[in-house]
Amino acid sequence: QVQLVESGGGLVQPGGSLRLSCAASGLTFISYDMAWYRQVPGNERDLVAQIGPGGDRINYLYSVKDRFTISRDNAKNTVDLQMNSLKPEDTGVYYCHALYSEYWGQGTQVTVSS
Repeated sequence: QVQLVESGGGLVQPGGSLRLSCAASGLTFISYDMAWYRQVPGNERDLVAQIGPGGDRINYLYSVKDRFTISRDNAKNTVDLQMNSLKPEDTGVYYCHALYSEYWGQGTQVTVSS
């Protein structure tokens, strides 16, 4: 059974930082490009960041470039998203996803507000 379990969300003030982590199990982690998506009510999920199996092929949503950093640890089967200089528009539910598969995490809420 494949599981992607996110953690690290919460409430943070504008300008603050959060680190999201996704722990994967039940799949051959190194075979997958991994990604973080964000969804706000009434909208589709947007791709925020993605990373290739070897830690290469990194891409970001334009609005988070230079503020967010995606990384992975293939020994631990984890993929993280370091989010700095957070803005209110970064608010949403963040999902971990194994690209080109049906595997999604349950999501973790990030709220950026003063």
